[in-house]
Amino acid sequence: MSLYSLTRPFLFALDAETAHGAGLRAIELAYRSGLNPLLASRPKPLPTPAFGIDFPNPVGLAAGLDKNAAHVDALASLGFGFIEVGTVTPKPQPGNPKPRMFRLPEHRAVINRLGFNNAGVDALLRNLDCARYGGVLGINIGKNKDTPNERAVDDYLIGLRAVYERASYVTVNISSPNTSGLRDLQEEETLRRFIGRLREEQEKLGAHGRRKPMLLKIAPDLSEPEMDAIAEVLLASGIDGLICTNTTIDRSAVAGHRHADEAGGLSGAPVFAKSTAVLAGMAKRTGGKLPIVGVGGILGGADAHAKIAAGATLVQFYTGLIYRGPELVGECVEAIRAGRGF
Repeated sequence: MSLYSLTRPFLFALDAETAHGAGLRAIELAYRSGLNPLLASRPKPLPTPAFGIDFPNPVGLAAGLDKNAAHVDALASLGFGFIEVGTVTPKPQPGNPKPRMFRLPEHRAVINRLGFNNAGVDALLRNLDCARYGGVLGINIGKNKDTPNERAVDDYLIGLRAVYERASYVTVNISSPNTSGLRDLQEEETLRRFIGRLREEQEKLGAHGRRKPMLLKIAPDLSEPEMDAIAEVLLASGIDGLICTNTTIDRSAVAGHRHADEAGGLSGAPVFAKSTAVLAGMAKRTGGKLPIVGVGGILGGADAHAKIAAGATLVQFYTGLIYRGPELVGECVEAIRAGRGF
């Protein structure tokens, strides 16, 4: 029995958001005490190149767990091939009122409406100054709640400029359902102008040093015509990669659960089919020209392999860590290795 399986009942006895903080503190304590090998054994390398970066293995931590980059070293010690922090906004913001995070254990799922709660980009950079991690680091950027959509690009430009030197890659998050109007930025003409501005700035920032890849994270709640339009815009823009997907607002998979009507994004097992369908759809539309990171509903090695089979180059999870613990990292790496025939 793993150490996490012993401690999980205690964490699940707490409110979901309280447990989130307690879990991070426990991982940090294990790391600082040299006990992290008891949480998970580091997987053997499985080198995977994507958007100009050599990843030591293709299994990463999704954004949202470590919003302020306060636990990067401890989380990296669990064996992830890359860590993504954020979502971070230019200014600090508290997020939405509590309670705002709910477990659905019967469905191995979580609903959250945190609302980009974070300490702001300056605090994130200070935390990274204290970190020793030298691996692949993604930084996920967003807009402040009080910034109107017509000026949203200004917030993303601030974020891009601020994190550019510290990030291995930058993720542009316009797909969270918890910031009012944010997903409207995925509309074709709005997205074309928005990505165009960010791409111009990306090239300026990379002109005098190392060019950093930029990825777009999209929602799972997209129609076929919406996917057509997004793929067309992204291929024309020259963006480096795509993350499929964020959380879903669809509740059909958890209908009848006491938390099913809570506002927010649903993650975990119920989003797997929808997110994988969007991944496969975008892989087909982009014809292998855009590396894709598959996220959503990974709770076992077979799920990770299925994302790769659907067209992903890399995978990430967050809710899976809550339900399965750190051993999920190595399980996913080995499943992908077996799928490659190694």
